[in-house]
Order: sequence, then C-alpha cells, then structure tokens
Amino acid sequence: MFKKIIANIPNTITCLNLLSGAMAVILSFHLSETFCGMPALALAFIFIGAAAVFDFCDGAAARLLRAYSALGKELDSLSDLVSFGLAPAMLVFNSMQVYGCGAWSFAALFIPAMGALRLAKFNIDDRQTTSFLGLPIPANAIFWVGALAWVDSHVFPPVWVMLVLIAATGLLMVSNIPMFSLKFKNFALRENLRRYVLIIATIIFVVCEGVAGLAWTILFYLVLSLVPERKAVED
Repeated sequence: MFKKIIANIPNTITCLNLLSGAMAVILSFHLSETFCGMPALALAFIFIGAAAVFDFCDGAAARLLRAYSALGKELDSLSDLVSFGLAPAMLVFNSMQVYGCGAWSFAALFIPAMGALRLAKFNIDDRQTTSFLGLPIPANAIFWVGALAWVDSHVFPPVWVMLVLIAATGLLMVSNIPMFSLKFKNFALRENLRRYVLIIATIIFVVCEGVAGLAWTILFYLVLSLVPERKAVED
C-alpha cells in the first residue's frame, strides 16, 4: 500500500496541474467579475502560474521517488494541454469577445490545436530529451499571460495583431526551431550561460513591466535560442 501511495504522488501533483488549468478556463468566462476581491483575469493568471509550478514539481517528484510510469507521461501531456493550451486560448477568446472582435475570437482555438500537435510530437520524438524543437507549450502559456496583462494595462490591439500573434505562437509550437531547455544539470556558468542570461532578463522585464514583462521574456527566449551555444573547449 505504501509503495502504491509513493508511486502515485507524481500523478497527484500532475492532476493539480490539470485542475489549476481547469480553474483558469472557468475564470476566463467571468472576466468582468471579481472573486475574493481580485479580478478574474488576475486569478486566472495565478492558476496558470500554479499549473506551471505543479508541472515542474511532478517531474521532480518522479525523479526523486523514482516513480516513473507510462500513465504519468500521458497524464502529464493531457494536463499540459488543458493548462497551457486550452486555458490561455480561452483567455484570448474571451478577451477578444469583450473587446468586440466577434467571430474572429474563434481563431483562439488554433492555440490548443497546435498545442496538442506539439505535445504529441514531443512524446514520440527522442531528439527532444535534452532540448526542444519548437516552442514548449508552457512557454506559450507564459507568453499569453504576459500579452494579456499588457492588453489589460494598456490598450487592446487591432484584431489583425491578435490574429498574427495567435498564428505565430501556434506555428512556433509545431516548428522545428531548436530551443534550449531551462532545466539545469549543474550550475556551471559556461554550460548554463543562456539560462542565467534568461533568468536575469526575466527579472528585469518583470520589474519594469510587471506581469506583462513575461511576454517579453518569451520573445527574448526565442532570440536566445537562435544564438548558437558555445561548446566547452576540451584541454
């Protein structure tokens, strides 16, 4: 019994990821309301952030407890699709509805469709064990959290700008653009220079722009990924 409980700890954390994404989806349909004194949009951002934390913790727990399973792998992908594909898409959809974009709002469905393809490709592609091909789906969600925060504090852009962003993020997820992983194998500066640069840039963007700075973080991540990584020179 104890072994079964231990084996299911990572899957339980993964389910918390999924439930957080589901809460963000529900909140996206109540953008004009407040809950516990907070705007629904801000709460949705928090739940997507919580989903990202749970997404990191389930893998860490699986490695720590050596509780790997085929079930966990599939559950992780399904949860990611809800939290980082469907949830940001529904936030985009309902935001466009609020700002009078009409039928163009349904273009947001392109995001979870491409997210599903991205996850399916990742699960069968053994080239993505230490790096990525295409924009990771959590990065897609982070971008949209930042972009919608910018819209909320500034001005809603023309419809064509939203359509371009939807198409771009969707296509980036299924592209073959090499992108570095954010996981640290060690803390050596030479081997993790881009990761440290990204962390510093994220802090600067968030301090200067608040939550909206997360959108700039993902754009910077894309640029950094295009810069060839310097290999350590062997003696």
